[in-house]
Amino acid sequence: MRKRGARFHSDERVTENRNRSFLARQRRAGVIRLREGWRMMRKRGPSQFQFWVIALLVGIAAGLAAVGFRMGIEGLEGLLYQTGDVARLHSTAGHMPWYWVLLVPVAGGLVVGQILHRFTPDGRVRSVADVIEGAALNEGRVERREGLASAAASLITLGAGGSSGREGPVVHLAGVIASWVSERIHADGITGRDLLGCAVAAAVSASFNAPIAGALFALEVVLRHFAVHAFAPIVIASVAGTVINRLVFGGVAEFTLPGSRALEFYVELPAFLILGLVCGLVAALMMLAIFLAEDAAGHLQLRLRVPRWLRPAGAGLLLGGMAIFFPHIIGVGYETTFVALSGGLLWHEAIVFAVLKVAAVAITIGGRMGGGVFSPALMVGALTGLAFGHVATGLLPQYSGALTLYALAGMGAVAAAVLGAPISTTLIVFELTGDWQTGLAVMVAVSTSTALGSRLVKRSFFLTQLMRRGIRLAAGPQDYLLAMFRVTRLMRPRDHERAPGEDQCRALIEQGHYLDARATLETAMPAFDRAGAPFLPVLAFPPDGEGPPELLGVLYHVDALKAYNRALAAVSREEHG
Repeated sequence: MRKRGARFHSDERVTENRNRSFLARQRRAGVIRLREGWRMMRKRGPSQFQFWVIALLVGIAAGLAAVGFRMGIEGLEGLLYQTGDVARLHSTAGHMPWYWVLLVPVAGGLVVGQILHRFTPDGRVRSVADVIEGAALNEGRVERREGLASAAASLITLGAGGSSGREGPVVHLAGVIASWVSERIHADGITGRDLLGCAVAAAVSASFNAPIAGALFALEVVLRHFAVHAFAPIVIASVAGTVINRLVFGGVAEFTLPGSRALEFYVELPAFLILGLVCGLVAALMMLAIFLAEDAAGHLQLRLRVPRWLRPAGAGLLLGGMAIFFPHIIGVGYETTFVALSGGLLWHEAIVFAVLKVAAVAITIGGRMGGGVFSPALMVGALTGLAFGHVATGLLPQYSGALTLYALAGMGAVAAAVLGAPISTTLIVFELTGDWQTGLAVMVAVSTSTALGSRLVKRSFFLTQLMRRGIRLAAGPQDYLLAMFRVTRLMRPRDHERAPGEDQCRALIEQGHYLDARATLETAMPAFDRAGAPFLPVLAFPPDGEGPPELLGVLYHVDALKAYNRALAAVSREEHG
């Protein structure tokens, strides 16, 4: 009996050891398969299913970053302005000591200046324009170190009362996350851009509880195409960002509007056409004011030899001085926007607050304090629409509907013209308010404002920002692709078997027909037209300017055209794939 029992326990131990050995082998095999899958994904890129999983994870990460950024701003505002309800920030600031209202933005500007001075080469905050540039020219990558510094600077700016929005830094922060993932999986240009779109969609959705608009914003503004291959993963990421917002904030609309806003038998539609034109003009003035403030601040900084880290503090001083008398300009401005959408301001109050907000935004961004333009554009638009509504309903009261409908349409119209994104902005307005019954009025106003605004300013605020830096994306890929190719990348070296003789090169150089080694095809193509030659010499000039230039090789016109045509074909395949 004891022998039979011992044999039984022995068999049990053998079976247990076999099971453990089997599980260990399976675990090792699983680890090997995961490593092999990771290696193949980095080498060949992710499969469609893998990419959708990555898109979901990127959407979750970007959504968490956006929600965390928003909570960080609210926490800092509550700490600095001693309020438990940041939705009533300007009401609280109106009862604080004047010196505190003055000094908080100055202190914030000093901290922002130090951050940007230490962690960015140019002291400039990164935002949506840089994400658009990364999508077009850098295979979906953005600057990571500078992006994190910009996010920190913008958080401090908005927490300290800076008059800008949170969408710009949130979008770039999402781009940093997507860029990190793209580098880890060695993503190609198409995959990198799609991941960037996923991150942006999730960040916008999580920031504004707007899943439809978040997805379309990424396609319309950042990627600037609506390719089918990008749509599904971007929607997945956008939904992930929205879920995170609703888990944290409860899924309520940003603005809950009282009262009826029905149109009076469509008789008011001509008024909304006119409102759109007015909003297009206001949007253009707002953008031009920001660019003028940037130029003026830069000129004063150079003339007075002010250290660049002091520039945000100077902007904070101006903002604090304004906020002592008009605390409505502080922060994102949602309280004033809600009052305007509720019709709670008189005609002259709406106009004064709109003018002051434009000035405050210009000072904040021109002073390089950080933040975006979307939320300020919503506030200015609501105030503009309300002021217009007072006039329209006063002239023809028998044909007029609710006053607040004009504020709602104006909010969408100014923001659409500033962003150059009529589709996504219209949807953001609907999702921010939860009001889908007044779409006709908003669409009419948005269409006319965008048409006029794009004529007065080059397409949008972001594309004009890039154009001011010498990056021309507004005309499309046929224009900006030329800047992506350096002549040294396409040239034939001097010892190439099909390179021309040195005498032919010297003859062209003596006639002034040559290319700098630092040049791109953007410079080379007009040079070919002027020279009328099949090739141009490529010269490397000494950095100190002393000594003769070195002949590196030659660039053939046909080689440049082939590279350009291949790039155009690749863009076309991506946009229509």
